[in-house]
Amino acid sequence: MKMENDVLSVEIAEHGAELTKLYNKKTGTDLLWDAEPKFWKRHSPVLFPNVGKTYKNTVKINGTQYPTSQHGFARDSEFKCIHAGKETSIFLLTSTEEMKEVYPFDFELFITYTLEKNVLHVKWEVKNPSDETIYFTIGAHPAFRFAKNEEGKTDYILKFPGKDELKYCLINMKEMAPDPEELHEMKLNEETYPLTEELFENDALIFDNTQIEEAWICHKDGTPYVGVKSEGFPSYGIWSVKDAPFVCLEPWMGRCDDIGFDKEISEKPGINKVESGETFEKEYQIVVTI
Repeated sequence: MKMENDVLSVEIAEHGAELTKLYNKKTGTDLLWDAEPKFWKRHSPVLFPNVGKTYKNTVKINGTQYPTSQHGFARDSEFKCIHAGKETSIFLLTSTEEMKEVYPFDFELFITYTLEKNVLHVKWEVKNPSDETIYFTIGAHPAFRFAKNEEGKTDYILKFPGKDELKYCLINMKEMAPDPEELHEMKLNEETYPLTEELFENDALIFDNTQIEEAWICHKDGTPYVGVKSEGFPSYGIWSVKDAPFVCLEPWMGRCDDIGFDKEISEKPGINKVESGETFEKEYQIVVTI
């Protein structure tokens, strides 16, 4: 599915309702990672019904343990395009019996992409058609490639408008889960922090407590390149792979389990819940510099 306006051209696949191309017509730049499997085989997957890993790859729902996969099944599911317009497209994923073997809830997940000048709006809606409360986390995972093939991480900096310091936790590689009590400080210089390969030696940087509502990848001289605005998102991930020419800016509504979490899904910190007949809605925006 292709959409475009005078500034941007985007492509979205029905598989995963995944944004697969983000092209800046003004600069002639492809901003989205091309899914080269040498580094990472995806572009911008939708993370649902779980962001990251659950502890020991299981989740407890109404007393029953269910197996989970990292980032959930939506990214590997076939959505249906229910509206295809030049500047707006809507995709729908509905629960199936196969999905209920790992996630026993009825749901309807709508994802709407809308172009507005140099901004791509991404809206999630999770509708609950059942008689019970449903629980989930949901997140974004767009990977932004660098403007030139010869560029690497040290040619860019991160910018967090209005911030002078951030705190983040890391994945404990033995437990494959974070310890939120073990925090690291990111002291910013004029709202910025340098990108390096070493920054991602322990997988993603995880920022909680709604610290980040706007983040930018900027050229080394401070010129903005691409940013993500995500008002009211409690958690945020920043991730890359060693030597990979991209960085992911990831707003999350809920995140991976902490070390040792083995309670009911309803007791998970940051969990989203939708009552019978109700709808969860959230939006973030990708902003491209022109």
